[in-house]
Amino acid sequence: MITRLLSIIVALFMPLTVAAQTAEEIVRKALDARGGMQKIKAVQSERISGQVSFSQGPQGTFVVELKRPLKMHVEISIEGQKIIRVYDGKSSGWVVNPFAENKDAQPLPAEDLKNISDESDFDGPLVDYQAKGNQIELVGKEKLDDKPVYRLKLTNENGDVRFYFIDASTFLLLKWEGRRKTEEQELPWESFFSEFHEVQGLKYPFRIDQGSPGTEIKQTLIAEKIEIDPAIDDSRFAKPAPPDTPAAPAQPAPPAPAKHPVSN
Repeated sequence: MITRLLSIIVALFMPLTVAAQTAEEIVRKALDARGGMQKIKAVQSERISGQVSFSQGPQGTFVVELKRPLKMHVEISIEGQKIIRVYDGKSSGWVVNPFAENKDAQPLPAEDLKNISDESDFDGPLVDYQAKGNQIELVGKEKLDDKPVYRLKLTNENGDVRFYFIDASTFLLLKWEGRRKTEEQELPWESFFSEFHEVQGLKYPFRIDQGSPGTEIKQTLIAEKIEIDPAIDDSRFAKPAPPDTPAAPAQPAPPAPAKHPVSN
């Protein structure tokens, strides 16, 4: 389960009275709250680095590199081992997992590639959502930890459904919930976004608490540094070589972050 990233719900609240807002208006305000469509689309690459911790005990570091169009390179270092996950932005992806029996770069499973844009699209699903084949509905207005929020239902082109909770005051994304496939399991999943800070005119959540309700699968990501438009060579998005570090004995490993801490 360590290879499942980013990218990835049972607590539903009774709807409150819906304000005079449409789904399209809420999406527009949510994008404005991030910094505006123009600034979002102007970003050509990002590098995010920080700490990740798991409920089972292990802690580690992560580095996420993203580049248009849809290119992604993720490294997670845990207990001296480095897990690598790469997508070339077109049709191919690989994973290197030193905790697995085969430690060479393995092709990403078809199911992973099906929804790889969840991880590699750092604009997020709300930007140009119609062009991406996403449908959005306003479910209602309710409360999340005593904060009024709008609940948006997003159905992607594959038919997968997620719910996004937008702060009714700041219009920042506070939570999303849906389902994620981990190995042979499909689990409910939720992510909470907090500690927003501005980086070059754009708002980012520097903390994500996420996991599967009703299970011990929980993790926290803390971004320590977010770089806008760093120079990233395209070779970073090619098939990776296995890490040089000798592999540890095979053992159960905690699930890796299901989603990097930038897309909203």
